[in-house]
Amino acid sequence: MDGVIALYKERGMTSHDCISKLRKILHTKKVGHTGTLDPNVDGVLPICIGQATKISELLMHSGKVYRGAITLGMAYDSEDLDGKLIEQVPIQKPVTNEEIDQALAKLTGDIMQTPPMYSAVKVNGHKLYEYARKGMTIEREPHPIHIDYFKQIKPTTYDENAKTQTVYFEVGCSKGTYVRTLAVDFGKILGLPSVMSDLTRIQSGGFNISQTSKLSEVQAAVDAGNVSAVLHPLSEALAEYPVYQLDDSRWTIVSHGGFLDKSICPNNDPVVRLDYQQNVKALYKLDKSIGQYRPFRMFLA
Repeated sequence: MDGVIALYKERGMTSHDCISKLRKILHTKKVGHTGTLDPNVDGVLPICIGQATKISELLMHSGKVYRGAITLGMAYDSEDLDGKLIEQVPIQKPVTNEEIDQALAKLTGDIMQTPPMYSAVKVNGHKLYEYARKGMTIEREPHPIHIDYFKQIKPTTYDENAKTQTVYFEVGCSKGTYVRTLAVDFGKILGLPSVMSDLTRIQSGGFNISQTSKLSEVQAAVDAGNVSAVLHPLSEALAEYPVYQLDDSRWTIVSHGGFLDKSICPNNDPVVRLDYQQNVKALYKLDKSIGQYRPFRMFLA
């Protein structure tokens, strides 16, 4: 059983909960996720099964797309609604859509982001959230991220009674981006406290939310003896790579971990997918120093 399940992670579950349940459903230990989703976030969580666990890291580094909401006028220590309210500023005059668009635009491209205290980033051997739960604030180093776009997806709404305003957004971003921190930084640009009040991941690892299956659907497929209904094959998970069809002689070389001449890929792509008899067998990476492709990920079983 090799492939990727594009799981729809429901709210209230951790990513590790999903892994544990899938191991029991599929009766296999070779299960790995491609990056975690917070318990209060739902959406796409690609899960690698069998040989596909070898590409977990590759899928993890792919871009991600989220849709959600930012509420202006209040701030929480966790940067989402799971934490404690730490600041409130009544909004007497709503921020205009033009001002919102300008602030969102300032958070696009290559930017530096400081990880939130409520995160799993390790400092001195301990996760930041462990310090945060003790009421401690630790110095954190900002890290580079890339934001492809950050835009409104429908008009902002203003709550006259609560004196808050909600912005509805979609963001395309790189691995390592904390969207709740983007929400807080967005508020800072406007001079207002803010919090990420809703979030759904709609794309990750090359899969979008329309391709996902719930845990209950995976269980139903297994019970019906039709796992292929929810399991995306390696060929689909690796569709972004140029494909070279191996003949018998080159398959013999690859099956022994040998190198291949770069002539197999006229475009000299950095990574090429090697198929033999309609099955994905390997990813090979171009080594420019020797002018050959060498093993990168092997799926020989």
